[in-house]
Amino acid sequence: MVSERLPLQWFDNLMFPRIFQAFRMAIQPGKLGIALLGVAIICLAGYAMDRIGETVVVEPGTRGETTELKVYMDNRAAPYAEVESHIEKFKDKGECRGVFSTLRHFGSEKFHAALKKLFELNFASVAENIADCFRALVWAARYHYVYCLIFATIQLGVLSVAGGAICRIAALQFARGEKPGPIEALRFSLRRFTSFFFAPLVPVIMIVCIGAFIFALGLLGNIPRAGELIISLFTLPALTAGALIAIVVIGAIAGFNLMFPAVAYDGSDALDVISRSFSYVFNRPWRMGFYSAISAVYGAICYLFVRLFAFLLLLVTHLILRCGVWKETSNGVNKLTAIWPEPRFMNLLGSNGSPAANSTESVAAFLVYLFLWVVVGLVVSIIITFYFSANTIIYSLMRNRVDNTALEDVYLDLDDAKIETTAPGIEPDEPTPNSPSETESDSSS
Repeated sequence: MVSERLPLQWFDNLMFPRIFQAFRMAIQPGKLGIALLGVAIICLAGYAMDRIGETVVVEPGTRGETTELKVYMDNRAAPYAEVESHIEKFKDKGECRGVFSTLRHFGSEKFHAALKKLFELNFASVAENIADCFRALVWAARYHYVYCLIFATIQLGVLSVAGGAICRIAALQFARGEKPGPIEALRFSLRRFTSFFFAPLVPVIMIVCIGAFIFALGLLGNIPRAGELIISLFTLPALTAGALIAIVVIGAIAGFNLMFPAVAYDGSDALDVISRSFSYVFNRPWRMGFYSAISAVYGAICYLFVRLFAFLLLLVTHLILRCGVWKETSNGVNKLTAIWPEPRFMNLLGSNGSPAANSTESVAAFLVYLFLWVVVGLVVSIIITFYFSANTIIYSLMRNRVDNTALEDVYLDLDDAKIETTAPGIEPDEPTPNSPSETESDSSS
């Protein structure tokens, strides 16, 4: 009897099946609304900045395909020389694109390529596609650093509010079975905005400060005759500083997913967030990696299901409408196809090479395009809510293993306490004035 219970007990101790609750938590309407609003703000900010200045040089006659980024990615041996040559050659031709739209198209392509390779169990190609995304960010930071600095600040601010609210809802839902409203969750993230915003920046500040010491040592090395002696004498401190930078980089990359959940679960400040995330990663690295791998595979499956649902939704609607629309435009194209191209699984918006014939078709195509973007935005929102929900669950499981903290233990601020004490079925701690019990006691006395 005992031997039969051992496998079940071992299975329960892993607790990884709880991660499978993430999808059900991710499709909660309140979370989706917050994520969709955040995606809309980020996209509007990106497109607005692109409109202000389209600075990515494009080779003429390539329909916007041969950009600086493509040249950078195609020339791995000497990317910087090729990009600078491309810019010098075509910068006066007048064809440019925005940084946001360039990165969005590239990131979408690499995301779907990585997803495809993941289901083929080609993990080397998955890692290569992910690495290409980071290389694209390096390109953007090198050649469009002002744009990246402004946009990264906006993006981090939006994610601090939206992501923090989603993590807060997931924490209360997973720990206590409660489902706070989006307004309540947004209030929490706004109150803790400083912690959410600066938690990812603390490792960067640490790396810069430690790196400044090594950099200063390198400057001292320029002193004639004495410089080389100074470097040799301070080699050990420099190596120690380099080791600290390596530890911070590993902890920041591996523990980044736990930063927002740490604030949502424990109400931690930025320094405490770094302490907790680093501690969980370095104390249980294999468990953290296992949980992350399970979350990634399960999230990929859920994403395919969501995308298939969105594709069928658009395709069925388009086909039924197509059966009823038989008239053609002056260009000889079906009227529906002119304003709404047939959707594809890998391109939910569809692709249409025929321009609008008149102003009414242009307005209709624009309105349809907006509605299609809402569907695409919801698909992206589910990815975001799944990411934050799954990592909130992982944080709770890691905290339970490392700190031996109960899964039900979650931080409640003053507003949560007020809501809890005034909830239906909960009696107040103190009797209200002129209550029946006081009246009876007064009469008896």
